[in-house]
Amino acid sequence: MSETASFPFLQHAPVREAAIQVTKPTTDYELAQAAASGDMAAFEELYARHSRRVYSLCLRMTANTAEAEDLAQEVFIQLYRKAGSFRGESQFTTWLHRLTVNQVLMHFRRRGVKVEQVTEDGEAPVRVVPGTEDHARMPVIDRIALDKAVGQLPPGYRAVFVLHDVEGHEHEEVARLLGCSVGTSKSQLHKARMKLRRLLKSGKSRRRR
Repeated sequence: MSETASFPFLQHAPVREAAIQVTKPTTDYELAQAAASGDMAAFEELYARHSRRVYSLCLRMTANTAEAEDLAQEVFIQLYRKAGSFRGESQFTTWLHRLTVNQVLMHFRRRGVKVEQVTEDGEAPVRVVPGTEDHARMPVIDRIALDKAVGQLPPGYRAVFVLHDVEGHEHEEVARLLGCSVGTSKSQLHKARMKLRRLLKSGKSRRRR
């Protein structure tokens, strides 16, 4: 008598294996839940999918490659610890984005970076830096110049500019993330844009020489 005849369930082993492969975690939510249960392969897949985006956001907010690398690693350490808290009520990318922003802001607070406080009456008018309305569609040379100029902004200005003009958050959300008033967010953004305008104008003048 064959071994499979003695143990009929072995005849169906390939079917069960195929079923396991089909149900392997594939969505971000499934991967997060699997990672929360200790599945390192699931966590590594989340890292592969999202590490570049996390690092890019950290770099835009800090303008420092070493700090961005450290913060990106901290984000994924926090992700490993908190993966189980993601309930799928929003997009995983949105949840991870907020986790990343919070990690960067904690870094700023440890360094003593503060967001200037103003009253609502002190709100400045919104004036977009010409040519930077859509960062993703800017010519490469202009994007490089803008990224370089953003890196020269004070951390508080840079955080507001990145969150509002680059990441697309409304002032209410920026204010909530930074722990400041909406008026402060608008004022910081206005000052960041004015400083960027000067930096970009200065950079163009130097290139013409």
